[in-house]
Amino acid sequence: MEEVRPTRAELLERRGQIQLAQQGMDLLKQKRDALLIEFMGVMDETLRLSESLQKSVSEAQYSLAVSKAVDGTVALRSAGMATKGEIVVDMTGTKIMGVSVPVVTKGESPIRSSFTRGYAVTGVSSRVDETADKFERILDVIIEYADIETRLKRLGEEIQKTNRRVNALEQVTVPQLREQVAYIRQTLDERAREDLFRLKKVKAKIERKKRDAQTAP
Repeated sequence: MEEVRPTRAELLERRGQIQLAQQGMDLLKQKRDALLIEFMGVMDETLRLSESLQKSVSEAQYSLAVSKAVDGTVALRSAGMATKGEIVVDMTGTKIMGVSVPVVTKGESPIRSSFTRGYAVTGVSSRVDETADKFERILDVIIEYADIETRLKRLGEEIQKTNRRVNALEQVTVPQLREQVAYIRQTLDERAREDLFRLKKVKAKIERKKRDAQTAP
């Protein structure tokens, strides 16, 4: 046990620390519960986007296979070489229950029209154009998924951190303080009993002297 001075002032201080720790623990539990509610909502959105991404990839791969079979690899590579562009994303931030969370948003949609992809519209088949559209839609979902997954990870980390702090207060700090309070009270009670015993002895001695004085000739 930490060295504790068994005084009434120390007893009052430890009781105040227990009250403060319990208040902090209650606030942390409220924060954790609120973060869990937010986490579950984000989890649902993550699962939805994951399913959407899997569906988009499957559709794009099917479209690519059809294009390869009908138009040939050369036509696909030619269209790919002619296509130009870049993916622009914006990184900002927000706060959820005081927790800083990064936000990833599209600078502009990666989904383009047939006229803005770079290749001649008349030089490719509708199958190649559809394949390009399918893969651009994958990029669109990936950006959304990156945002929601980043948020999910950050909330999960904060929930774990908050839970560790709650456990530390609940299982370590508060029990130690209560043990110290019990030790101080026990020591003070023992001192009080010793003081009372000494007073009784002094009183008995004084009374005995009085009786001896009264009976003296």
